[in-house]
Amino acid sequence: MTSLIPTWVDGNLVAIDKLEAHQRGLLHKAVSVFVMCGNDVLIQRRAMGKYHTPGLWANTCCTHPHWSEDPKECAIRRLREELGITGLRLDHKDQLTYRADVGNGLIEHERVDLYVARVPSHIAVDPNREEVMQTDWVDMDLLVRRVRARPAQYTPWLRIYLAEHAARIFA
Repeated sequence: MTSLIPTWVDGNLVAIDKLEAHQRGLLHKAVSVFVMCGNDVLIQRRAMGKYHTPGLWANTCCTHPHWSEDPKECAIRRLREELGITGLRLDHKDQLTYRADVGNGLIEHERVDLYVARVPSHIAVDPNREEVMQTDWVDMDLLVRRVRARPAQYTPWLRIYLAEHAARIFA
């Protein structure tokens, strides 16, 4: 099944197949969410069936919006589809652009809208096993130390968010 995502080609926003966008390293729209409980963050380990970065730990949720989909609505939809999470208030924190090699000749070159949801206690999740193989609540300071110690266990975008944009995301 083809998955078309909003992608910039020659300065114009067009619908391109997701795999082609990654193969060509084209700039495309994306959404990332961090669910926080105090200083704890909910992270997910990507399913082994994912075509890039399988088995690596990532932020709570990350995805690409459909062609005309509002980024916040996309974040709400994917929290439900990937983790069974509903009813959270998402705060838009920033929009940033990054480019990262994700292996096997694929490039994530994203203009990403970042959202944070704060919850009063650790919420239960019901992961879609085709998307997520494991979840964990981790203290943010511990996560930063783990990512520095073993970067290969974490997605490139999570490493970039924590190393270069934490003050903008978590303020």
